[in-house]
Amino acid sequence: MIEKRPEEDVLAADLLRGHTDTIVLAVLRGDDRYGFEIFKRIRDATGGKHEIKEATLYATYRRLLKDGLIEAYWGDESQGGRRKYYRITDAGRAVHRRNVAAWALTRDLIDTLLELDRNAGRQSS
Repeated sequence: MIEKRPEEDVLAADLLRGHTDTIVLAVLRGDDRYGFEIFKRIRDATGGKHEIKEATLYATYRRLLKDGLIEAYWGDESQGGRRKYYRITDAGRAVHRRNVAAWALTRDLIDTLLELDRNAGRQSS
């Protein structure tokens, strides 16, 4: 079994940190969700490998609300405590699509650059 080094976790978190808005928008593309439900979807989708801190998530919600990318409303109290739900807007869907396309281009570029040493012997001058 290969043991993970702590710096690998830090690096992965650093890479993901800049994409929190896009990750939240992705979770909201399917259904409206309340705050903790969004946290659980992200955690569960990654098998517990990535958890966004509560403070980070709520700062993200505030920013997305301010930018008009999501809307919030209070849910029905019949389901227990009153919860604030979030839904993606059309503008949020457009930003999500743009960010996913930008991520794909960035990923392809990084993959190409990481393969430079492997491809160096194959290229002729």
